[in-house]
Amino acid sequence: MDFPRRLHFGLLALAAVGLTGAALVIGEAMKVQPCPLCIFQRLLYLLIGGLALAGVVLPGWWRLWSALLGLTALGGLASAGYQSWLQYFPSASKECGFGDPTLIEQIVDWFGVRWPAMFMATGFCSSKDWVFLGLSMANWSGICFAGFAVAALRLLARPEPR
Repeated sequence: MDFPRRLHFGLLALAAVGLTGAALVIGEAMKVQPCPLCIFQRLLYLLIGGLALAGVVLPGWWRLWSALLGLTALGGLASAGYQSWLQYFPSASKECGFGDPTLIEQIVDWFGVRWPAMFMATGFCSSKDWVFLGLSMANWSGICFAGFAVAALRLLARPEPR
């Protein structure tokens, strides 16, 4: 079945916002403390949602929105992959939150000061506080970002509308 491009973008926006909401609910229900990389990934999901919404509202620029969405998803995949590595090899890595703040930590701190309930990072990146089917939240996030990247590539690969 061939869905219209706007529907694809709309579903991607709903998925991204839904994943952000699910992270908030899981965090509150399970008392999981998000780390700077968790919050950064939350910001990337919201950016993906915004780019997908732009694809719904301004469909004439669909290639731009698809490319930016794909690049953001690849950045999220890299972030989730790094966090997964921190979780699997905590002794071999420098924990985020110690030493001079990185650019990611500075961005997260900036948002955390402005909206603490949504963006305050209080956990450690190497902690696996929530595991489902043997995968941590960082692992699941990587899978979701990979799905967004594939969706963006599929949108880019579609032929020009007539």
